[in-house]
Amino acid sequence: MGFTKFSQLMLRVTLMSLFFPWLLFGQSFTLEQVLGAPYSFNLVAASKVDRIAWVVNQKGVRNIWTAAAPDFKPKKLTKYTEDDGQPLSNLQLTPDGTTLVYVRGGNPNRAGENPNPTSNPEGAEQAIWAINTEGGKPWKVAVGNHPRISPDGREVLYLHKRQFYLTRLTLPDSGDGKPKTIKPLFKARGRNGNPVWSPDGNRIAFVSNRGDHSFIGIYDRQAHRINWVAPDVDRDGFPVWSPDGKSLAFIRTPGAKKGELRNITGGNPFALMVADLEKGIARKIWQSPKDDGGFAQYYPAHPLRWTQNNRLLFYSEHEGWMHIYSIAPNGGEVIDLTPGSSEAEHSDVTGDGKLLVFSSNKQDIDRRHLWRVATTGGKASLLTPGKGIETNPVVLASGKYIAFRGATARHPQAIMILSSSDKKVRRIFPETWPETFPRDKLVIPQQVIFKAADGLEIHGQLFLPPQSKSGIRYPAVIFMHGGPIRQMLLGWHYRGYYANAYAMNQYLANQGFVVLSVNYRSGIGYGRDFRRAKNQGPRGASEYKDILAAGQYLRQRPEVNPERIGLWGGSYGGYLTALGLARDSDLFKAGVDLHGVHDWAFRATDFSPGGGWGLQGEELLQKAYNSSPVANLSFWSSPILLIHGDDDRNVLFQQTTDLVQRLRKLGVHVETLIFPDEVHGFLRYESWLKAYTAATDFFKRFLME
Repeated sequence: MGFTKFSQLMLRVTLMSLFFPWLLFGQSFTLEQVLGAPYSFNLVAASKVDRIAWVVNQKGVRNIWTAAAPDFKPKKLTKYTEDDGQPLSNLQLTPDGTTLVYVRGGNPNRAGENPNPTSNPEGAEQAIWAINTEGGKPWKVAVGNHPRISPDGREVLYLHKRQFYLTRLTLPDSGDGKPKTIKPLFKARGRNGNPVWSPDGNRIAFVSNRGDHSFIGIYDRQAHRINWVAPDVDRDGFPVWSPDGKSLAFIRTPGAKKGELRNITGGNPFALMVADLEKGIARKIWQSPKDDGGFAQYYPAHPLRWTQNNRLLFYSEHEGWMHIYSIAPNGGEVIDLTPGSSEAEHSDVTGDGKLLVFSSNKQDIDRRHLWRVATTGGKASLLTPGKGIETNPVVLASGKYIAFRGATARHPQAIMILSSSDKKVRRIFPETWPETFPRDKLVIPQQVIFKAADGLEIHGQLFLPPQSKSGIRYPAVIFMHGGPIRQMLLGWHYRGYYANAYAMNQYLANQGFVVLSVNYRSGIGYGRDFRRAKNQGPRGASEYKDILAAGQYLRQRPEVNPERIGLWGGSYGGYLTALGLARDSDLFKAGVDLHGVHDWAFRATDFSPGGGWGLQGEELLQKAYNSSPVANLSFWSSPILLIHGDDDRNVLFQQTTDLVQRLRKLGVHVETLIFPDEVHGFLRYESWLKAYTAATDFFKRFLME
């Protein structure tokens, strides 16, 4: 008679109870539960008072919260209620902390369309809003982005269609929540951005990108005039004012040569420039030894600072690791504030400029902790020891407190306060975790280190099923992050995309899979040479050696069934998933690929010039093709689930449509999950939930049954 669907289901339940008994005795949890905790990010502080604000995303509903010294009782400011995919970003508090400015809505795509992942018939917009920190309704300040509050807190400078606008930070006279019609503050050629107020609020420095070069401009409000600072054939950017407003520092990199294309795996030399605005001259105070720039300016939020105690702080990789350096504005000795085989990441300085607080993997390479050091040099002190993940420090105005984001292996990012006097740390948000959040059922990932075939050491995080039994071999999956300039950690990640991925890895382990998250070469956290590994990506896919090594490592573990190993990842991790199935279906039996690149040559010619990897010329384009999954389709036999949003601004949606057609023609089992109007990093909780639910079901069908 054969099995009925009910009989098949009962057999599946019986087998699951035999091998994974915790699933039937209260040790299992749902995806909704592990993805359901509030996730806190975009932490900011006022400059004159001890008040902070941050964004909370809980099941796709985003809202802004605030808290003030001394009790730091969290208060919800906004009252959004929908999983509508509209981000909240660019948070800024007025210096006195009475008003919060923020942007609601995402950036437009190349067609000028704002993200609208709910397919709202009314469309979507990106606008600047403001709200009183004591409460009340928010009001729309203007349509635009990148707001910058004036030093006196009364005005907001912002960008709209590459031009600057200025408006008063007050409620509209009509009281209807609609902003007044205003004209551009000034007009200038180029793609204008990176505005910075002078300390007195009378001038605005900005960057005018002209393609192969860029200028630093200063708009004088009183004279209604633009002055260009030491214009040359180079790319000038990241302007910062001296505390007295008489000088301006900036970073200079070479202008583009004929045919030169952007390459994220490369680097460029850079110089620190200081301009005397009264004399109208600029001079170079430091030059990087080699091509140590690019990533050092792209990745940090503040690649250059001018502190109140008259020091210039800048990021650089010229000694092999991402460090923060200090130099006097007139040049002289360059002091490494963060020495050692470690990376400095997020940072802030005290109001007097004397102390730098930074997050780093110093002495704990697969985590992040906060450190403090004098901006004139000296030994750094560890502020947050232990096994947590501490990032995004914000020093409050009084200097008495440091706010930061803190996570562990068992809970996502929370808002924490460290008291400078007694070094005590307390969590202020969330005050309690949801009762349904399965904190005690999560496993503690283990640090594992293995070697690729060429001898390179690779770090990973191993998630074993809870209560796993000796003698039982479990199916396994390998997770690969995107980027590739990312690093997964031994705890909840500080980026929302990878916080979701960490939760998914925990869920897969809970469902009976061994999970290995791999930090392959070309990622961050292990130094410049690791990040700039030779022959990576479209130049030879050298990082695939690390994925093969991960597969062999799992095969040798006693907990793993060597015939049931799968791959999953998003973006660059999607690329490596597809590459693994195309080259080694005998090792990797199934894969889930979220918005991956499948043809490097196609990306280089149809997405953007060079594809962001500097790909051009017949020889290099052929190498890019050979480094792609599509070059090895004849060896592909394992099933794959492809997941993609069709408003992806990072990876062309056609990368998926093209691969699907090719695989169908070859008779490979292909499943798809498509989200109309979703972007690359899904904006809706519902999209993540559907994607991970489908991925789990897919792996259970092809690796577990």
